[in-house]
Amino acid sequence: MRLVQSSLHEEVASTLREQIFAGTLAPGSFLDEVALCERLDISRTPLREALKVLTSEGLLRHEPRRGCFVSEVTEQDLDEIFPVIALLEGRCAYEAARNASDADLVDLAVLHERLSEHAQAGRIQDYYATNFAIHEAIIALADNRWLAQAIADLRKILKLSRLQSLGAPGRMAQSLSEHMTVFAALKSRDSEGADAAMRTHLTRQRDALRELARSQRSRFAS
Repeated sequence: MRLVQSSLHEEVASTLREQIFAGTLAPGSFLDEVALCERLDISRTPLREALKVLTSEGLLRHEPRRGCFVSEVTEQDLDEIFPVIALLEGRCAYEAARNASDADLVDLAVLHERLSEHAQAGRIQDYYATNFAIHEAIIALADNRWLAQAIADLRKILKLSRLQSLGAPGRMAQSLSEHMTVFAALKSRDSEGADAAMRTHLTRQRDALRELARSQRSRFAS
């Protein structure tokens, strides 16, 4: 396939990023520059610029004299990232409680009703989509581009783990309850409460992922 010439390295970075997130380029896999150039029908220059972008995002790691490899997310990485993203999204909830208009709260109410319906029906993927929309809405209401950018960068790394916390027993019901607590604080214009509730939500998500990883290791070992 031939990529457009405008901002070619950005197009290449976007293509490779999607393949990493889809698992086509698996964690730990080596990126063969010659093969990629042939497959994407590009020269080495835009490819190497794209690899620099993905390395700066943390999606690739560069090893001198060896080349680039898809990053692997460890349990320690998750332990270190989740407290940070919890603080950042907690601050978003804090600002959202101060900034949200009545119309914004009506829109959030619709999303939370949808979230509840998906939870009751056990529609995990639909729940994930609505959950993401709620988080994005709260980030948008915070109206702080630096917070938004920092969260987006960390989410890219978390996405590499390819673990879904709702796979843990009882997690979807727990997640719904946590979201409703955040929303109640937003409706009450309780900034401190919204901050604390969002941080709790992200912390428990990490706990669920840890438990899921533990159960998977046990299953493979048996």
